[in-house]
Amino acid sequence: MTLLSSRLSLGAGPRKVVVKDTIDIAGLPTCAGSESLADAPPAATHAEIVERTLNAGYHIVGKANLHELAFGMTGINAWAGTPENLRYPTLIPGGSSSGSAAAVAAGLADIGIGTDTGGSIRVPAACCGVYGFKPTFGRLSRHGVMPAESSLDCVGPLASELDVLVAFMAAVDPGFRLPQQSSPAALGCVDVNAEPAIWSSIEGQLSRAGVERGSVALPLMAEAFEAAMVIINRETFRACEALLATGKVGADVARRLEAAAATTDAELKEAERVRRAFTAGVDEALERHDVLVLPTLPHFPMTVQEALAGKQDLKISSLVRPFNLSGHPALAIPLDAQQALPVSMQLVGRHGDDAGVCRAAYQLMGQALPAPQEQQTGEKHATVHR
Repeated sequence: MTLLSSRLSLGAGPRKVVVKDTIDIAGLPTCAGSESLADAPPAATHAEIVERTLNAGYHIVGKANLHELAFGMTGINAWAGTPENLRYPTLIPGGSSSGSAAAVAAGLADIGIGTDTGGSIRVPAACCGVYGFKPTFGRLSRHGVMPAESSLDCVGPLASELDVLVAFMAAVDPGFRLPQQSSPAALGCVDVNAEPAIWSSIEGQLSRAGVERGSVALPLMAEAFEAAMVIINRETFRACEALLATGKVGADVARRLEAAAATTDAELKEAERVRRAFTAGVDEALERHDVLVLPTLPHFPMTVQEALAGKQDLKISSLVRPFNLSGHPALAIPLDAQQALPVSMQLVGRHGDDAGVCRAAYQLMGQALPAPQEQQTGEKHATVHR
């Protein structure tokens, strides 16, 4: 496990949190896992999500490593180190919020705070076998988060237990409360290509939950994936162009940034057209269904050795990245492993209905809803361990 804090405090007390190192903590540098930011000065103030976390009584125990500059899906980091995927040690931890997911899976933290621009919470959650939540775009403030501007990126939590994730959301977002009505959510299974073993595991979970579901077609999924790639390329290059010029960006990320520099205004215009059309399609499907269900990953993660040998797999985000484009809330849910490999189910809900997505997760996992007073942690013992 590679964490960027000097120490970890693992004793009893308030819930422990690690924070992705693209998020400012006052007094600590924000290095984004990159040598190009190795000499960054300490942040002067907390990011808003850090402030809210501390005010809610959580204990920040460290900053978590990531795929360099949050621009990659494997979590491999040659400069800062690659977090170990403790539950599936031969496999990549996923990116870009690799350290946040790995720390939670290893029991080093109750909550990992990550960011998700193209699946960067949900992919590592799926690879490491934990829950990962991308809220509705703009729901949690990105003030103090790198890059400063993004039309795709969301701050969100990872946790090993659904109750812990829901309690954190309720603690940092006063508007987040689980609906208590007993009627089951209307589910729509999205028709997408994924490995048969993954779909089989999801179908088994839905059957055990005894839920009825319809079928949903989102014909623009592939176009939405490509459009989101165009937008992230343009926005990330603009944010990191000066860092690329230092010559200290890792080879894999440098190649992606150099390619991103060629993104044209025409491509961006077409991507925005696809964004509008795809968002409308998802909204229409959610008029007929409360929640959409699909795999988080289309296939099992590659091994660390394959990644170190230079294998790339941006398509691992093909089922998550489209919902960054549309801005809908999405939750990755760990299921039982298949062939000793991780399986994750993704739920997508209406804009603003983040709590409804989590309520549906309780239903599908056969878990009782927490009482309203149990949705928020209560200890006011805010600390940052330096």
